[in-house]
Formats: sequence, C-alpha cells, structure tokens
Amino acid sequence: MFTKKEYNFQENPSDPSLHLLAAVHISPRLRFLFQIRRSENNSDLSMGVEQNNHDAEEGTLEIGMEYRTVSGVAGPLVILDKVKGPKFQEIVNIRLGDGSTRRGQVLEVDGEKAVVQVFEGTSGIDNKYTTVQFTGEVLKTPVSLDMLGRIFNGSGKPIDNGPPILPEAYLDISGSSINPSERTYPEEMIQTGISTIDVMNSIARGQKIPLFSAAGLPHNEIAAQICRQAGLVKRLEKSNDLLEGGEEDNFAIVFAAMGVNMETAQFFKRDFEENGSMERVTLFLNLANDPTIERIITPRIALTTAEYLAYECGKHVLVILTDMSSYADALREVSAAREEVPGRRGYPGYMYTDLATIYERAGRIEGRKGSITQIPILTMPNDDITHPTPDLTGYITEGQIYIDRQLYNRQIYPPINVLPSLSRLMKSAIGEGMTRRDHADVSNQLYANYAIGKDVQAMKAVVGEEALSSEDLLYLEFLDKFERKFVTQGAYDTRNIFQSLDLAWTLLRIFPRELLHRIPAKTLDLFYSRESAN
Repeated sequence: MFTKKEYNFQENPSDPSLHLLAAVHISPRLRFLFQIRRSENNSDLSMGVEQNNHDAEEGTLEIGMEYRTVSGVAGPLVILDKVKGPKFQEIVNIRLGDGSTRRGQVLEVDGEKAVVQVFEGTSGIDNKYTTVQFTGEVLKTPVSLDMLGRIFNGSGKPIDNGPPILPEAYLDISGSSINPSERTYPEEMIQTGISTIDVMNSIARGQKIPLFSAAGLPHNEIAAQICRQAGLVKRLEKSNDLLEGGEEDNFAIVFAAMGVNMETAQFFKRDFEENGSMERVTLFLNLANDPTIERIITPRIALTTAEYLAYECGKHVLVILTDMSSYADALREVSAAREEVPGRRGYPGYMYTDLATIYERAGRIEGRKGSITQIPILTMPNDDITHPTPDLTGYITEGQIYIDRQLYNRQIYPPINVLPSLSRLMKSAIGEGMTRRDHADVSNQLYANYAIGKDVQAMKAVVGEEALSSEDLLYLEFLDKFERKFVTQGAYDTRNIFQSLDLAWTLLRIFPRELLHRIPAKTLDLFYSRESAN
C-alpha cells in the first residue's frame, strides 16, 4: 500500500504531454493526486500519489478511457454499461458523432453501470457514435479576482465578449466543508438602502435570508435595487456617527439567475451597467432556453466564486440567487428521469438536504476577513407559502422577507409586508456601535403600531369609523402614513439607515409619548422631541 511516493521522469521540456494527465491503471482503493510541475531545470515531471481511505470494490480505474457503451437516454440523463470503476460525481467528457463535446457528471453508480447527467442537454446523443471519457476528476470551476465586472453563462463560461479569465485557482463547485466550531456568529449590518429591510428586518453580515415572492411581483426590480445600493456600515474613527457604505472597496456581489427569460437577463445586465455597479458584480445567467440540468450547477458555481472572493480575497460578498423555484424544478426533473420515488408534489425527498448544501455556504469563518451573505429569491406557485420550495427554505434560512401582492396591487413599491417578514439575526447586527442605539426599540414600536393599525382597519370595516375612539383614529393615521411614506420608496431612492430611522421617528410622533410603550424613557428623551411631527 502506498502512502506517498514520487516518481521523476526525464522528458523533453517542450513535450506537450507534460501538461496532460495520462491514463493509468490502479486499484480503486487509491486516489491519485497528480501534481504536474517542472523543476528548476524545466525537465522533471513529478507525480504524487496519495492513499484514499474510503472503501471501494476491487477493480480497475480507467482514467482517460473512452467508452462507446451508451445503453439509453432518459431526459437529461445518459446510461452507460460496462464501465470499469466509475466514481460518484466524476466528470465525463461526451463526444457526439458530429465531433462536438459536452460535459456531464456521474449521478449514480451500480457495479459497471453509470448514470450521467449531461449539463448541455442530451439532444443528438445516440448509442452508436457517442463516446464517453471518464476524467477521474470532480467538477471544478476556475476562479479569479478578475471575475468581478464580468458576465458568465450558467456553466461559468464568459459571455460578455471580454478577454478570457486567467484563473488563480480551480475549486470544487461543491465547496469545502466548514468546521462548525470555526464559524463566526453573523454580526454587523449590510445596508440595502430599503427602509423596510434596514430598519425592521436588518440583514447581518454572514446571514442567509430569502425573498418570498410570486409570479408578477417586482422581485427582479427589488433584487437590482439591492445590488445598486447594498453596502456595509462602518463607524468613523473618533466619532459617534456612522458612515453608510463603509469599506466600499471591500464589498462585492455575486448574482446568479436561473431559468430567467431573455428580457429579465437583459434587464439585469443593462441595470448593472448603466448604474455603475457592474464593476463590483459577477453575473451568472442561466436562461430559460438553456438546458434545465445546467440550473443545478449554476448556484454552486456562483457560491464557489463567492467563497474565493470572501475567504481568499477578503471581500464581503452578497450572493443573490434567483429563482430558486427554477432550481427546485430542475431537481424534480432529474429525479423523475431517474425514476426515484417522488415526495411532496413530485419533488424528491432529498430536496431539503440539497437546498441546505446551497444555503449553508453562507457565513463567516474565524480568522478570515471576508464573509458571504445570501439573499435567495424564490417565487411561490399560486402565492402558496406552504409549497415545498418556500416551506423547506424557511426551515434552513434565518428568516424571510415577504413580498405582498395586495400591497403591489395598491401601487406600493417595494411591496414588502413587514408583518410576516422576519430576520432572526437582526439583534446581532444593530444597536449602538453598529447602527444606532434606538434601532431595536424603534423597530419593535413600528411592528406593534402597524399590527394594531391593521386590527383597527379590520374593525372599521365592521363597525364603521364613527364607532372608533380617538386612539383608534391615531393608529389608522399611522397605518396610512406608514405605508405611503415609510414602505413606499422609489426604485432609485436610496435611504441610509439613519435617514430611515429619522423617518420612523417622524411617524411615531403621531402618538403621544404615553402610547409608545416599547421605547424606554431615556430613548424617548433623546429622540422623541428632536423635531415636531409633520
């Protein structure tokens, strides 16, 4: 049994084979890590061999071997027979009869049978002329700091007519496991410039919080607005004030769109370019007419890029994934093609685990400067929040931001309903030293007054306005002004956290001090009498 060995071969330095991986025959109990490098005299080829600890059945692993044993095609899947030593998640190169090549990944192994999902689709694949080559590698994506400001397709290939990316590393798209004990609790607020989010559902750096939307609602516009306006909040030295958008040079956005139409893709590209935010954005686009199977790898490629920017380059990265419902539908399609036992509404039973492999890649790591914050966007079919995709997402993520159709029908933008919305990590991102000392109290009071206002509005529909008390009328006035002045905000109207808090105080001054039960007296003394209510 080998533990580690090194072989040196004298070769012609100009021989291109130095840059290729030759086919070798070994026991599947061993895993080869090929490290091809030249020595100082440019004439040595080194190949390191390391032991693999996992158990596998005895056989022969054919790396680089081509097979013409396609036995069937089912949707996005290709079934192969008589394959020696196939490995789960191994990448294969598929060569069609016309000479074109496609990539695939091994989904299932049963003896000498292998099921491969083809990223570019299976159209044109036959069992007579198609050959499949097993590479012995998992799917990796090239990453570089130069990816900021660039546009890629769902497979990570540039589509903006720019120069090729010079990769600084090739990383497994499944990511590396993070030791839970090395995770740092999400703190410090990411400012979106939207009052209902920043004041009442503050997002902590390293948090994962989805946007629950539905067909026809402006989630794309909200996502673009967040990309334009998002930034960090930093305390100025020797000052009690905070600077919105602090550490701007250290902030980056990775945006992945899955299953969007051409109009939506053009909207995002045009918006980022025209508003000057493109230089800090890496954009991945999987269109509706692209292969469905590509949607499964698009968010993973985007998150691998984000991990490199965060943990290697020290960036604070905001990852926006839209639409996760399209991703879930792609999972269901692959599951149906594999003839797996369906779960709720036809989705695979492992969808919860699969979604967790995406959402749990957000966070902060001790000793690393960067962080990854996730805002996945998903559309609820028929506005049904009990649908499996939003339902399972809510169990994994740390809250949700709810986009409401009734508010949208009343011409309120952004139509964010604060009552069903929640940020579970808000408490660690706000307060003195991070935003302002009155932030938590103001948020609690806004929630309470808005909820009471909704109850009074429902009571008014039954008993009429004449039966309401003067206190009830104050809550109705607050309800109207809250939705018209606080919730309503232009698509290009940026409010920093301090402007939003001051606006909230303007609304709270509608009430006498005695009715503001959730704000301590010291805070009222400091902020309530700053100016008269409008």
